[in-house]
Amino acid sequence: MSDTGAAKRPPTIDDVLRLRAAEPLPSSNGRAEDGAVRDGAAPPRIVEIARLAGVSPITVSRALRQPEKVAEAKRRKILEIVERTGYATNPHARALRSGHSNIVAAFVSNLQSQQFCLAVQGCGEVLEPQGYQLMIGQTSYSYAKETTMIQSLREMRPAAVMFTGVIEIEENRRALRALGIPIMETWAYPRDPIDMLVGFSNIDSGRFAAEHFAGRGYRRVAFIGRRSGRGALRLNGFREGARAAGLDIVAELSVDRVTSMVDGRRALAELLSGNAAIEAVFCANDLLATGALLEARRLGLRLPEDIAILGFGHSDVAEELPPGLTTIGIDSRDLGRQAGSMILQRMRGDMPAEPIRAIDLTLTHRGSS
Repeated sequence: MSDTGAAKRPPTIDDVLRLRAAEPLPSSNGRAEDGAVRDGAAPPRIVEIARLAGVSPITVSRALRQPEKVAEAKRRKILEIVERTGYATNPHARALRSGHSNIVAAFVSNLQSQQFCLAVQGCGEVLEPQGYQLMIGQTSYSYAKETTMIQSLREMRPAAVMFTGVIEIEENRRALRALGIPIMETWAYPRDPIDMLVGFSNIDSGRFAAEHFAGRGYRRVAFIGRRSGRGALRLNGFREGARAAGLDIVAELSVDRVTSMVDGRRALAELLSGNAAIEAVFCANDLLATGALLEARRLGLRLPEDIAILGFGHSDVAEELPPGLTTIGIDSRDLGRQAGSMILQRMRGDMPAEPIRAIDLTLTHRGSS
């Protein structure tokens, strides 16, 4: 078992998709006719919830904090408007209105990902000794959740924001810039980050996977992963690398919601049910890859003789599952530390010499390939 670094070459730019918010378009006051927040507008205040519900602000407050004191029909109407508009009470806002915030908001794509958690821990290791506290939210790869969380930042007024990902919706990018605080994006390498970035090329990770398969002598290969966001970038890189190496991608299976290793088990079973001649599979994250490895063993397949499996992420479980999962990834804690150092520098009034940094990709070769 050894770690092999990726070929030393400048990272490839990730052509991250840029999106506009969904219809309907906002009215002149920044809100759609249905009361929902659009186009990066500030989240609704309690007085607006009261106006839409036809009640007083104190009734809205009671419905949220002391629901037993509000008539059921009235309470249901208020809660329906709260849900529709994305209004959220903020326990930190009052404390932060007149003072300097010591809160850094960290938005994680998936809390089950060890790599995302390691990055946040690394960031905290830098910031917490300096008196800052991380407040963590989970976007679950959901544009709607991401938008609601970003809208809440104007009320929360954190000192800085970190994302385990990059922001694709243009309205959200504008809203973040308007906050006037350090914004840190990670886990990709776009040409135009909002403010600062510590990331890596997802295109290169896919190419690296194809190069590994070619070097091990595999020719009929497959892909399992998301077809949006970073998964799409890794797939594009995998396709490019496969073409360059003369590999045949015989199947591509989309798994757009990944919550556990069970998704990887199901994905490999589905993949093999229609493609018996697959020699090697690149899974776009380690949750899928570990599940695929377990399913291969359940089916009685020998790794790597009958099928090879390659993951992405460098999770601890990848090393423990026999015969060991080969993975591509990064040092996530180091990414978090670098991100934290850059955020701290900005909060102290200095500009990092390199506001955009690239982390090296590495391949850990184990028994699955």
